[in-house]
Amino acid sequence: MATPQYRIEKDSMGEVRVPANALYMAQTQRAVENFPISGIRFGRSFIRALGLIKSAAAAVNEELGLLDRSIAESIRRAATEVVEGRHDDQFPIDIFQTGSGTSTNMNANEVIATRARQLAKDIKIHPNDHVNMCQSSNDVIPAVIHVAAMLETQEQLLPSLHHLNQILVKRAHETDDVVKTGRTHLMDAMPIRLSQQIGGWASQIVHGIDRVSATLPRLGELALGGTAVGTGINAHPEFGARIAARLSQMTGASFVEAPDHFEAQAAQDGAVELSGQLKTVAVSLLKISNDLRWMNSGPQAGLAEIVLPALQPGSSIMPGKINPVIPEAAMMAAVQVIGNDTAITVAAGHGNFELLVMLPVIAHNLLQSIEILANASRVLADKAVAGFTVNRETIAALVEKNPIMVTALNPVIGYELGAKIAKQAYAEGRRVKEVAAENSGLAPKELDRLLDPRELTKGGIKGGSAGG
Repeated sequence: MATPQYRIEKDSMGEVRVPANALYMAQTQRAVENFPISGIRFGRSFIRALGLIKSAAAAVNEELGLLDRSIAESIRRAATEVVEGRHDDQFPIDIFQTGSGTSTNMNANEVIATRARQLAKDIKIHPNDHVNMCQSSNDVIPAVIHVAAMLETQEQLLPSLHHLNQILVKRAHETDDVVKTGRTHLMDAMPIRLSQQIGGWASQIVHGIDRVSATLPRLGELALGGTAVGTGINAHPEFGARIAARLSQMTGASFVEAPDHFEAQAAQDGAVELSGQLKTVAVSLLKISNDLRWMNSGPQAGLAEIVLPALQPGSSIMPGKINPVIPEAAMMAAVQVIGNDTAITVAAGHGNFELLVMLPVIAHNLLQSIEILANASRVLADKAVAGFTVNRETIAALVEKNPIMVTALNPVIGYELGAKIAKQAYAEGRRVKEVAAENSGLAPKELDRLLDPRELTKGGIKGGSAGG
């Protein structure tokens, strides 16, 4: 006899056919059928945070005397399996669903209740009455966003940014002896040291770390305890504070009960703030990656200042071509984060009265931004910045031919004569020092001193008398 493919489940709206082996029940199945929109499901970080909250809720409800110990223990064990990723395939609902995320909250309640019953054998465990005790989708999903974003930021993004900064600082030290042509408007400008350029990138990343870290206290405020509209109906008055403390203990992160539950459920300003800082980091990665591409351009007709590691063939038709694939990947990740920030901003503006009704799309975009920024930062550090080599001879030759170096003579010979020398040097393809010797009246030793490329990277006036 064939094994049945479906079983019948019931909810308040009637009967539903559910896959026979599914841990979820009727409400999840209804959502699967109602929202066949994108095929995009919630990822690991979101499901992990959802499991953490359900486990913590069971523990707190037991402490408060609201939940029998055997039921609470079974729920905790089932929720721990969700945290560990053992049931990710049981979360099939599209992110484009009910704006509160109720379908996904009930998905978790049903999966955990079913699995808890399997673990507890004869004990009756209900998804709403037990797993969802003292909770509402309206405070659970906002809290999941904060918990997931906090953990992913602390465990993935910030370590990746620190790693990128360390690699940049290391490369800056290694290249401090390299003087290169500075560029403004993509045109030749005064010389700088390669270490100064790379150090500027490192400073961007340090500021990004500071910006992201500054958002974490607001991210640590959890809506749990507010239930349906922020009043805490059907929740123990101590539930919010206790579950925040329990989650802090479980994760090592710092969580507190939101000081104002109406703000916590009607808005996602903390997510918007974090997303804005992620966008800033993305802009930094975009700039750094683009600089690397330009510096690597060539090998004959570009700047050819550096050579990025050769990782894969760059063309299906041009043999030997190697492209800057890692910076390009990082740039695309950065552009995606910038786009995600726009989606989050628009979605977060739809907090109508007591509930923000675009929570799933905020969650998806925020967590994707954290994930791809973390991964792109680490890949950029390890596969591009750490391994590029410097074309020292090319860089030195470009510096020698740079007519803009005449700027260093301005305090001595004046702007007008400096402009004349620069134009002549460029037109004749000669070094500034040679043309200046013919036109300025300055002694060779004085010109050597004033036009020393490395000294020019230190800034300041080099002294001497105005003339010419």
